[in-house]
Amino acid sequence: MGRIRSPSGTLPAVLVFLLVALTALTLSTAGVGAATAPVVDAAECTDGSENELVGCWNGIHHTADPDGDLGIDQADGLSDEELADLTSLKMARVEAIRERPFEAEVAVDVLTREEFADQRTETDRDPEFDRWNDQVWKALFVIGEDESSGEVIDEVFSGAVAGFYSPADDRIVIVVDDDENVQVSPSTLLHELGHAMQDQYDDLSDERFTGETQDADLGIDGAVEGEVVYMEEVYAERCADEWACTPEPSGTGGGGGEENLGVLLTVLQPYSDGAPYVDELIEADGWEAVDDLMADPPETTRETIHREPFEPTPIDLNDTAEEGWERYDEQGVNGSDTVGEASMFVSLWYQSSTYDAGVMAHDDLFPSEDAHPYQTYNYSHPATNGWANDVLYPYRNDEGDEERDGYVWRIEWESGADAERFHEAYLQILDAHDADHRPDGIYEVADGDFRGAYGIERNDTTLTITHALAPDEVFEIRPDLDPTDTPANVEPDDSFDEPIGDDLGGVDPDGSPEADDVGDDAPGFGVLVALAAVLSAATLLARRSRTI
Repeated sequence: MGRIRSPSGTLPAVLVFLLVALTALTLSTAGVGAATAPVVDAAECTDGSENELVGCWNGIHHTADPDGDLGIDQADGLSDEELADLTSLKMARVEAIRERPFEAEVAVDVLTREEFADQRTETDRDPEFDRWNDQVWKALFVIGEDESSGEVIDEVFSGAVAGFYSPADDRIVIVVDDDENVQVSPSTLLHELGHAMQDQYDDLSDERFTGETQDADLGIDGAVEGEVVYMEEVYAERCADEWACTPEPSGTGGGGGEENLGVLLTVLQPYSDGAPYVDELIEADGWEAVDDLMADPPETTRETIHREPFEPTPIDLNDTAEEGWERYDEQGVNGSDTVGEASMFVSLWYQSSTYDAGVMAHDDLFPSEDAHPYQTYNYSHPATNGWANDVLYPYRNDEGDEERDGYVWRIEWESGADAERFHEAYLQILDAHDADHRPDGIYEVADGDFRGAYGIERNDTTLTITHALAPDEVFEIRPDLDPTDTPANVEPDDSFDEPIGDDLGGVDPDGSPEADDVGDDAPGFGVLVALAAVLSAATLLARRSRTI
């Protein structure tokens, strides 16, 4: 899938675990959610012998004051003892929120940002995957013709990692700027401990947490991240009402990697939509409903966006390409990807914000006043709400002097009106790039980031888009293409008077979106798949901020 896998990878230890599908971590409760247990009183929590009790770890009760009771002060950096006590306190608080005990100690280590960057660059890229993946992101109008999806994705995460959990090693690694003055974001630590508990009970390396497509990866991650972000929200509420909490240290926002806003907003969708979904499940049926969700996680972003189960409409798309054009049979699902509703929303919003396409308003990204309080960003819009499924096949042609690339993208909609609505929005994007509508029905963009030829065919609920750099190549890839001659008739939205650029200026690093890497040979969002290793980007989705 057009996954947001960082091709340079993450820590080699994590990558090795994912590539070989290590099964060394064997837990008797893997894949089985445990019943909740009562949280103990402080009087029952005296030493490490009570670790089987909920809300108590290594003699530290979840109500302990980190400053007054434990003497934790990050001003001059954490000592090893302070970090250990802070970890025990956070483990007790995760237990108190989740109402179940940790099964084992979770080690927390420290790595400098320079060491982390060195280890990321040691991982070899897969050029075939990169070339295939480039076409998926080009189809979304997020990464342009002259850019590498791998490099752009690396830039998004470069310097922004606050930490990660490795189920291969049963440990959390905190990435710091200065190992002589260690400062840890309490919410990042709590977030990663949440994943550690998930791994102990559900085994995050299980294949059910690996999506075959971008949309499946994001949907699955909505369950995994949704549970943990929900715990962060409850943690913040209890810090405001009943717990004494360590403040977020200054200067832990990472190294300020350059961010492609389209990629970043796609990454953030599971965090934004997952927590409200989990909260509604808990309100209705308690933690048992979350156990059920983890046992059978959603495989579409449509389910997490609209918080209801959904079964995609099957799609057939035969290969009719001629003149040397070939699919990538070894990538994705027999060469295809499914980008899904969330990625398509981001595509339209990103084009509106960055290229004045006028499909969406600036505020369409943000939830309405009556939205769920845990929701930071909105991924629902009339232009994408009727999504029923999609398949996207990148193509390549290596005949001749130069490599050539293209794709065929078929999207199924719930109604003909839904298909027409997205078709019109798509034409507005092409218009923003000064596309010329040729007599043969092809739209041609002469230059710029998204130059090339686009053939669009709409047949009732089905929309098929074929792209190559030259118009004749479009018909080589899809000889039976019959372009639909339908001009856009939607008035552009002018609320983007000042394009906001490629950063989330108002994002507050008080939590951590994570990125899981499934290895170079595995399909999926890679850096997002909830498979195992989770990279916590300190640019997180400022869940309590509604501004960019």
